[in-house]
Amino acid sequence: MVHIRDVWVNWFEGEENGYNVCDFFEWRSDDRIEVLDQAIVVRVSTQLFHYIENQMAELPEALLKAVHQQSYLRKNMSRIQLDYCFIASNGEGIIAVDTMGYKTPIRKSRLTPRQEQIVYELLENNELEVFDTEKEVVQKEYHILSPSPEEMNGLTRKERQLKQLLFMALDQLYTTGNSAEIRYWYTEWKPHNYDSIQLMERHEAWDRLYQEIKHGWSQRHYQLCESMIKGQAFFEKLWELEHGESVK
Repeated sequence: MVHIRDVWVNWFEGEENGYNVCDFFEWRSDDRIEVLDQAIVVRVSTQLFHYIENQMAELPEALLKAVHQQSYLRKNMSRIQLDYCFIASNGEGIIAVDTMGYKTPIRKSRLTPRQEQIVYELLENNELEVFDTEKEVVQKEYHILSPSPEEMNGLTRKERQLKQLLFMALDQLYTTGNSAEIRYWYTEWKPHNYDSIQLMERHEAWDRLYQEIKHGWSQRHYQLCESMIKGQAFFEKLWELEHGESVK
């Protein structure tokens, strides 16, 4: 067994998509950083690495057995033993996991560049068992509330969060909005297409709007998001948490 000490972790809880487990350069001063006094390092197959990174599904029993109570959290002057906490790498990427006593990767974190370097050196200098999935992995399906990595590619942490907020507002519009409302918001996005939008059925207008906003992020996305969430307390709170100010 190989262990690493003094590991800074910035847990992202309940994240099923790896792009929301932020790299070190995207950590913020108000993130809650913890220190693992000791953490076990395991080598995994690329398939299992992506499974851990992008799923909230049950981990292989062999992996759980190997890492059981092998890692410790440092809290004040004490060491707290964690049931299933580990650092996994396929030799190309690294992710820290804490199941919080369950069998699924509830909390995930990236490492600091220095700790990543140490992990890669450990993998290079030690012959470690390679853990793999124990059953066939079902291809993950993405949707509006769990966007594909391609739709988030190249965006900053703030842009990803605001884009997901925009998707939440758009999903709610599909559920509760009538035809006139949907056509209104599509016109806000594409005002020069006003005449043709007014002739569209409800589903067509919503689908075209979704297809056009799901790629990239721009000032137009930002403005549409700000407008759509106005007056909706829950969405406005999420905006404030991410943006640092109230909706105008």
